[in-house]
Amino acid sequence: MAENEGKNDKSGIQVLSRAAAILRILRDSQSGMSLGQIASKTGLPRSTVQRITAALADEGFVLNAPDGRGLRLGPELSAFAGAAQYNVVEYCRLFLTELTQKTGETADLSVMRGVGMTFLDQVPGTHRLTTLSKVDEVFPLTTTANGRSCLAELPRQEAIDLIEAEWARNGINGDLAALLAKLDAIGKVGLAYDLDEHSAGISAIGFAFRDWGGTLHAISVPLPSTRFQEMKATVEAALLVTRRDVTNLIAQ
Repeated sequence: MAENEGKNDKSGIQVLSRAAAILRILRDSQSGMSLGQIASKTGLPRSTVQRITAALADEGFVLNAPDGRGLRLGPELSAFAGAAQYNVVEYCRLFLTELTQKTGETADLSVMRGVGMTFLDQVPGTHRLTTLSKVDEVFPLTTTANGRSCLAELPRQEAIDLIEAEWARNGINGDLAALLAKLDAIGKVGLAYDLDEHSAGISAIGFAFRDWGGTLHAISVPLPSTRFQEMKATVEAALLVTRRDVTNLIAQ
């Protein structure tokens, strides 16, 4: 009896692991995926993928993409995503407050959603001249500190696809090699920079991190470019401490 229970436990854990792998593959896809594509990405037999996705569909975790383009994440995950987002905002609020106290500058929390960075929270700076963004405002990936920090965390080809898609949407003939070199530098030092590239007169420094579910977020400090060189070392040091503290929190 005990032996059978052990086998059932292992089988159940394996199914959960496979279901999680399928959900992650669909999360990272920019459009629907066929059963064959999912099987190829996960290394699972197509019949196994079909069986697991059918069960996930029954629970609302996956559904058929429009125009018959395979499967995508379902609406039931939105409730989980909303709860996770609240937790991230709640846990990071203290870090943002500490950043502002240390630097006097605005501190932002954003999340990578699809093809852009969406702002979730912000603690305004204490200087008379400060920079502010709106919660739910969406920033691009290629010209912002928070966007670049997240691009640097992605597999290279996935990052390239997002970069080229953003440039194509905006009619930009960008220097891919130069941007990829910046992403390599971000990966080494852990900090990304925007030097008047997104908005004239505003610069920013930021870092990326993954939450408990693997979703990419960024914490960044924007400031007027007239104050950037004066504050650069202070902001960098404060962000590196915050990066360490956030990493330790997520690891718990």
